Amino acid sequence: MYKQILVPVDLNEQGFSDKALKAAVWHAKQSNAQLHLLNVLPGIHMSMVATYFPQDAVKQMKKDVEKQLRAFADNFIDPELVYHVHIAEGKPYTTIIDYSEKLGTDLIVMPSHKRSKIDKVVLGSVASKVVENSHINVLVIKPNG
Repeated sequence: MYKQILVPVDLNEQGFSDKALKAAVWHAKQSNAQLHLLNVLPGIHMSMVATYFPQDAVKQMKKDVEKQLRAFADNFIDPELVYHVHIAEGKPYTTIIDYSEKLGTDLIVMPSHKRSKIDKVVLGSVASKVVENSHINVLVIKPNG
C-alpha cells in the first residue's frame, strides 16, 4: 500500500488536525509506512515581514513549533511507528505539494475546514488546492458535523 504518508498539521486550531493524524496512523499501521508531519509557517522571510523580527527570532520560532509538533505527534502516534517532523515556510498548499514530492510520499492525509460555498469561492481552501494540484492520492478528513 503506502510507504510514506504526509500529514499537514495546523497547530493554531486545537483539535483541527487530530482526526487527520488518527487516520494517517491507521493507514501507516496497515501498510507499515513512515509518517511525515508538516507544519507550514507563513512566509516569515519575506522582506516586509522579516524586518520586524530579530535574526534569532525565526530560529527560535521554528524550534518552538517543532517542539509543539513533536508533543502533538506523541499524543497520537504509537511508539512503534516511525515518524518525522518538518517545519517549512511558504504558501501552505504549494509547500505541502513540494514537500510531498521532496519526501517521495504516496499519500497525503489532511484535515479540511467546514466552509460555506461562498467562503470556498472567495477564499479558496488549502485542502481543495492540494487535491486539485497533487499528483498523488489525497485523503481529506472532514470535521465533525
